[in-house]
Amino acid sequence: MLKLRLSMGGTKKRPVYKIVVADSRFARDGRFIEKLGFFNPLLPKEKKERVGLEEERIKYWLSQGAQPTTRVARILGENKMMEMPAKGNNPQKAIPKKDRKKEEAEEKKAEAPKAEEKKAEAPKAEEKK
Repeated sequence: MLKLRLSMGGTKKRPVYKIVVADSRFARDGRFIEKLGFFNPLLPKEKKERVGLEEERIKYWLSQGAQPTTRVARILGENKMMEMPAKGNNPQKAIPKKDRKKEEAEEKKAEAPKAEEKKAEAPKAEEKK
């Protein structure tokens, strides 16, 4: 399957990405079919130099069935080349990882007594029959 995706370049702590069309089985930074643009995440969103796209070639590859990754789809959506993808919902993202584990443990403890009550009620219901 063909994918429009980001291929990482640049130096340590200074990433720059190429937007490429590649077979999904190839490595992220490995072989690709064609370079379609670039993306520099370090620049502010207002600058033109942040993203460069070859619109005609991207439209061609989309018409050939290439599927963009979520990040590339957002870049294309921001540049009005396709519909903006639906926003994902990850409510856990704002909570630090160590606090997430504490909350999960508390939820399991709260669920355990409820499960025991259901098990206790089930035999009583069978005895009444």
